[in-house]
Amino acid sequence: MPVIDVEHLTKIYPVAIKQPGLKGTLTHFFRRTYRQVKAVQDISFQIEAGEMVGFLGPNGAGKTTTLKMLTGLIHPSSGRVEVAGYVPFRRQPQFLEKISLVMGQKQQLLWDLPALDSLKINAAVYKIPDRIFARRLQELAEMLSLQEKLTQPVRKLSLGERMKAELLAALLHHPQVLFLDEPTLGLDVNAQAAVREFLKEYNQRYQATILLTSHYMADITALCKRVILIHQGRLMYDGSLEELLERFAPCREVRVELAHPMPPEKLARYGEIETVEGQEVRFLVRREKLTTTISQILAQLEVIDLSVTEPPIEDVIGRLFSTGVV
Repeated sequence: MPVIDVEHLTKIYPVAIKQPGLKGTLTHFFRRTYRQVKAVQDISFQIEAGEMVGFLGPNGAGKTTTLKMLTGLIHPSSGRVEVAGYVPFRRQPQFLEKISLVMGQKQQLLWDLPALDSLKINAAVYKIPDRIFARRLQELAEMLSLQEKLTQPVRKLSLGERMKAELLAALLHHPQVLFLDEPTLGLDVNAQAAVREFLKEYNQRYQATILLTSHYMADITALCKRVILIHQGRLMYDGSLEELLERFAPCREVRVELAHPMPPEKLARYGEIETVEGQEVRFLVRREKLTTTISQILAQLEVIDLSVTEPPIEDVIGRLFSTGVV
């Protein structure tokens, strides 16, 4: 059975309508009217144990609303959802022991106390015995390189160190399912890389199921083989990241450095020219013609250097969201 099982999940919010001015205020107070906002509309997907899945969408697409329904923070308007065999919104203690939610813009650690104090509180909440708590704390702190930081007040930690401490707090009870909402938000490049490496290692070591949302595509490409795309509350795509690129990025970029400059009209036969800067030319070449085109370039031109790259995944997904069509 899948660890996360979602069928026709929908969430509709009633939002009050208020007109400006005194009249609008009085009307709003005595005779309030509402409009229905469909935050999530009829989405279905399943996630197996041990999978790391990227959950992508533009701002306002319904990602956080979906995560809140999966963790039981809000009740769905309709549809069915099960996580680790439980219905989330019932908030059973056994369910809460199996999941954890980390939100990059929220924190659970007490600001003025050392992180260790907050971790001890978490251990008490989850009824973790002292011996097991000490072992898990040491193991996770080593994985996150936080051994020397846990006795410092949280306010004195860097943003990256605070995010690592938040992850440690969320994983202290060894959840079976981990929901991550922008875990690298605002972190510098080194801190982002450290968090990604930790999540990869944690997933491999404990076979935890991870659903990850992020606007940093480096997070997704480094961690997730499968992605789910949501747009305006509706499911757009559910499949492998590799297949997404193959379907929606039919061309690859070929960069060629020539021994001598050549006129663009003579180069156009090899593909769609993106740029020509002196001796460097960039082409867009369809995947099915790539091998033949490279052979022709190497045989017919004086080439100093040649490289082939995928188009940036941000561009591919950005085009999908801008059109709203898969």
